[in-house]
Amino acid sequence: MPNSSDPGTTPWWRDAVIYQIYIRSFADGDGDGMGDIEGIRSRLPYLRDLGVDAIWITPWYVSPQADAGYDVADFRDIDPRFGTLADAERLITQAHEHDIRVLPDIVPNHTSDQHEWFRAALKAGPGSVERARYVFRPGRGEHGEHPPNNWVSRFGGPAWTRVTEQDGTPGEWYLHLFAPEQPDLNWDHPEVHAEFEDILRFWFDRGVDGFRIDVAHGLVKDAELPDVISSDNTRGYSDGQHPHWDRDGVHEIYRRWRAIADEYPGERKFVAEAGADSPHRLANYVRPDGLHTAFNFEFLRCRWDAQDLRETIDSTTSSLWRVGAPATWVLSNHDVVRHVSRYGRPQHSWAPGENYRAEGPLDLSLGTRRARAAALLMLALPGGAYVYQGEELGLAEVEDIPERFLQDPIWERTGHAERGRDGCRVPLPWSGSRPPFGFSPSEEAEPWLPQPGGWSEYTVENQRDRSGSMLELYRDALRLRREHPALGEGDLDWNDSPGEVLSFSRTPGFRCVVNLSAEPCELPEHQRVLLSSDELDGSSLPPDTAVWLAG
Repeated sequence: MPNSSDPGTTPWWRDAVIYQIYIRSFADGDGDGMGDIEGIRSRLPYLRDLGVDAIWITPWYVSPQADAGYDVADFRDIDPRFGTLADAERLITQAHEHDIRVLPDIVPNHTSDQHEWFRAALKAGPGSVERARYVFRPGRGEHGEHPPNNWVSRFGGPAWTRVTEQDGTPGEWYLHLFAPEQPDLNWDHPEVHAEFEDILRFWFDRGVDGFRIDVAHGLVKDAELPDVISSDNTRGYSDGQHPHWDRDGVHEIYRRWRAIADEYPGERKFVAEAGADSPHRLANYVRPDGLHTAFNFEFLRCRWDAQDLRETIDSTTSSLWRVGAPATWVLSNHDVVRHVSRYGRPQHSWAPGENYRAEGPLDLSLGTRRARAAALLMLALPGGAYVYQGEELGLAEVEDIPERFLQDPIWERTGHAERGRDGCRVPLPWSGSRPPFGFSPSEEAEPWLPQPGGWSEYTVENQRDRSGSMLELYRDALRLRREHPALGEGDLDWNDSPGEVLSFSRTPGFRCVVNLSAEPCELPEHQRVLLSSDELDGSSLPPDTAVWLAG
């Protein structure tokens, strides 16, 4: 691996492009229809040729899979569905041989209800040391029949479940901000701190290069557990005052985690999934003694609008630069509707804590065109970027998965009112003309979620080395991003441009222009085209198109 900690070099994480692997759906190595570590290993050359710097892998730990692995039963071992600990160690080694770093997920807000700690808590009873590691409380009402407060689960329904005690009587309630199978840990307990610090060391000792922190904003709760004041569970609070989201106490936890990471060579890195409601709150996570980076969800949630995008870019960069942290840019992930489908519909933003809801008919051609332009915009911005598996293939959301296949807990928790996140998690198409499209080594294997029959045009095999394909656009952009001295970490200067055109320059000698208007716009004279999101005809830039220029 390159030693980015050498004096005079920029730490790798400040402008890295990191590829998100949703492990169930990336590649199946053993033919059971579910992605695994062997599948990732087999595709390392693809990732190397794509040009990414690192991979983030969603949870691979032992889990009952009530929430696709985010319900962890053992943080120090690999789920047999995905392989073994030895397989994980082999993957880390081989990824490093391809100059690819490895960042697994870590899930500190909650465990599985099958974790040994929680099973012990149920047996031990009220007031026990074992229950103190979680958030257990007596219920309200004459017989404790009502939850301790009115908090709502992110997956729908109340955030509390009542247990049956060992003698068969109704007992205490435990908190779960997500599914009932995911009881929240009590981060006021010193054993919880010690346990996760040991987990970090366990994986750092095995060579991982950092972690993506799930629900980084949710660990610390108001000890009084007061009712929330708004029906949607998120609004109506001043900075840091929400009883269970983005409380200031989380930063002391991460200062300790940063100190542990700094003990290891090679610039180990954390990235926070932090649901902060403003750029300045997000900056609190990435101060010099805190985490390294945090996802920029403001950019992901932004509608396809020049003014909104510019304001988001400016507010993000200015807030983070004040604390010396780089921005990160992301268009899609495993929790939101793919951006091809978002951009192909009438545009609207959605607030922090809300789920995107599709409104209006889908224009797939328009969404794809905008997605190509958005990719060039994202990869031209200063800082780092995240690519969610399949976006480099131009995949849209799969919106017609038969109900019998839906697995996301949101589907059941909302009484089938919301289909959940399965549509962005469908296994990738690699080759061939019919499912499983090379996802599994056997053509007879059935992927854990069904793939659309028409995905043959989106396969890696079909797009590789084909001029104008989405895959080649990403490969070209990532190559140029590495080669051009203006790209990656640094500043940007906005150029004068029409209202629905974004144009900025980066030193030395680089310019990005994105036309979000309904009419063509003129390109700057005397500048050479490095890359365009779509074919150019003359000196004008068509609507919903981006171009990189040099000179």
